[in-house]
Amino acid sequence: MTCPEGHQTRATDYCDVCGAAIGGPEPVTAQVPCPACGATTSGRFCEVCGHDSALPAPETPPAVMAGPDLSDPGPATAESPGTPPDFVGSLLRTPAKQSVWIATVDADRDFFERVLARNGPDAERVEFPGYYPSRRISLQGSDFLIGKRSVSQGVQPDIDMGIAPADIGVSRSHARLHLDEAGITVTDLGSTNGTSLNGSDDLIPAHTPIPLRSGDRIHVGGWTTITVVAE
Repeated sequence: MTCPEGHQTRATDYCDVCGAAIGGPEPVTAQVPCPACGATTSGRFCEVCGHDSALPAPETPPAVMAGPDLSDPGPATAESPGTPPDFVGSLLRTPAKQSVWIATVDADRDFFERVLARNGPDAERVEFPGYYPSRRISLQGSDFLIGKRSVSQGVQPDIDMGIAPADIGVSRSHARLHLDEAGITVTDLGSTNGTSLNGSDDLIPAHTPIPLRSGDRIHVGGWTTITVVAE
């Protein structure tokens, strides 16, 4: 059978293709909402989505729960303005990098000249070395003895001043560096020639921890300077 629009159809009342009434003009129908998409339509087939009104209305798909709007970075924070809060939280949970203290041992001619000028202990016997390569020591731990190794006395210094050329003005157990969460300190252990700091001729009191800052210089013996730096 052919509908008034020329479509081939098996239906005898309305065209399967265009929905036109067969055997006469299409009756005027009321404007009704399409059960599938909600658009207003007057024919059998919706002009918007093509739904056939003679068929059952489709099931309404379940509502999709809205997720977080990833395009919104969230409110600005003191840590990072405009940074998503989850990212800020991960930064706060990341442990801060720990500082590593380095002790650098050098032959210090200026210190040597001051020892000679004040005629300090062992000044007449102390000689400045012709060659003394700088030694860099990483302080891994909490306590570090400065002195000279002695097998007989059981002294095992972490910063050994007995390595040639040795500074004869350094005692076996001369001083101690201590590291903790508060920082770093130096304590003179009652050495013969004492310990001074940062170019001063004044000796620090024995057996008293003295706080240090990064870059401070520790003078021991007749020409040795130990510089501590946090990296």
